Amino acid sequence: MTKIKASKMTNQKNNKAINIVLWIAQGLLAAMFVMAGIMKATQPLEVLAESLPWVTSTPLGLVRFIGISELLGGLGLLIPTIFRFKPFLTVWAALGLGLVMVFAAVFHASRGEFSNIGMNAVLLGIALFIAWGRSKKAPILAKN
Repeated sequence: MTKIKASKMTNQKNNKAINIVLWIAQGLLAAMFVMAGIMKATQPLEVLAESLPWVTSTPLGLVRFIGISELLGGLGLLIPTIFRFKPFLTVWAALGLGLVMVFAAVFHASRGEFSNIGMNAVLLGIALFIAWGRSKKAPILAKN
């Protein structure tokens, strides 16, 4: 086998592996944001306060807005790429959720809730990985 063929086979295996890892990351991040978004968008404030104490000192409209943003962002991680309809929207959804995590980290830092920032950083990293992967390394092409 020539070096060129071996190189192409390695690249195909690498691309397949990164594509699988990206799908897993997209699925897990989407599930997390969809569940969190539904919870923040629909549950009564008293129920939310049991697991998210910060909601009691945050305007309800902002909590609902965050929930709807997380829900739509989570759906945006999957729907455009699954249906191959404007798959670039998945990159934008990942970047949008990354921005939400930056804002969340700043919000928690301003309240002295530094223990919450670690999860924000992890989710930011996964969102940026998806944005990079779907824009540069393993993009999904739109249907013709």
